[in-house]
Amino acid sequence: MTIVRKLHEAGITSEHAYAAAFGSIGLSLLSWIASMKAEQAGVERADRWGIFVGEWAPTFFGLGLALAGYEREAPAAKGSRSAWLDHPGGKTA
Repeated sequence: MTIVRKLHEAGITSEHAYAAAFGSIGLSLLSWIASMKAEQAGVERADRWGIFVGEWAPTFFGLGLALAGYEREAPAAKGSRSAWLDHPGGKTA
């Protein structure tokens, strides 16, 4: 069973993944600022924290795209379709 199917069955939608991606971008900035203010290690340590958290965003965006594709193709997903797919240019079932 694929990871995307398991996530979908657990109730995670593409919107959740996209929200996590944008959240990780914000958390990256916050962790950089917090590290700059709380630690005396300098900008290098703050940069490492910001980059570490910022690297999560592409993974979440990728999961969001995979889930959106699954939501589009899965016949059982009609009741939980992604709002991203319901725009005028998107495919409809």
